[in-house]
Amino acid sequence: MKLLLFLALSLNWVNAQNLKPYVLALETTDNIAEIKDKLSINLQQNGIEVVGQYQPANDANRWIFIFTSPELKSAVKEVGELTGFAASLRLAITSENGKTLVSYTNPVYWGNAYFRKDFPKVSSNYTKLSSKLENAMEATGAFKNLAFGSEKGLSEKELRKYHYMFAMPYFDDTIELASFNSYQTAINTIETAAKEKNSNLELLYKIEIPGKDLALYGFGIKGEKGEAKFLPIIDIGSPKHTAFLPYEVLVMGNEVHMLHGRYRIAIAFPDLTMGTFSKIMSTPGDIEDSLMQLVK
Repeated sequence: MKLLLFLALSLNWVNAQNLKPYVLALETTDNIAEIKDKLSINLQQNGIEVVGQYQPANDANRWIFIFTSPELKSAVKEVGELTGFAASLRLAITSENGKTLVSYTNPVYWGNAYFRKDFPKVSSNYTKLSSKLENAMEATGAFKNLAFGSEKGLSEKELRKYHYMFAMPYFDDTIELASFNSYQTAINTIETAAKEKNSNLELLYKIEIPGKDLALYGFGIKGEKGEAKFLPIIDIGSPKHTAFLPYEVLVMGNEVHMLHGRYRIAIAFPDLTMGTFSKIMSTPGDIEDSLMQLVK
């Protein structure tokens, strides 16, 4: 009996050390418009820069802020290359079950996933950012600080080597959408394409890393094969994983990269069953096709 109790306590302790992709920060009776205004002010006052915001999947019950901070930019600048994908994080407001929930992407979860073995070099940046986020939430309401998005979560080691299953892509198995003769040509091409009126992409933000040829762009994906198609299929739990979106494109030197859909979706929904994943089998390719418009 004592052995069983010890094993149970040990398992609970291990699970407690694991990381989950999102943090439920607030639960309020305010409507989305009301809480949006409060959050915008409190994020800014805590040194967190909102670089974009939008209504994902054309869903009136969801709103997303995309943000960056000096800590994120400094971390990316130190390590460089594909860690450019870590230059932004997201905060979501979701109306569900008669309440308005505020959640955000767990900085340490995504930091470990994107920096991998280099995360210890920048962990202090993430500690500072987490503290700023907590202060902003406490200034807005009663901070709940509940991690969610996976029943057991993932250890730091698992996150740094994450892939959904055998033969599925890892973080650095990116899709190179195109390469150009220079960083500036890549930037100009993307920004010209993003202005096309017939595009199903909505440019939401751009973050450049000072001193590096790195620029991260975020896009809302509209149309019949976009967010409104795949989000309701995969986001079926509660609290919602609204902060999963938007999708990113990274200009790295003269190359343009996107994270593979079978990695980017899986890391945001680590408990997604194979049965549910199979229902969006075409989605990674659909996202790639949409983002490919930027480099043609």
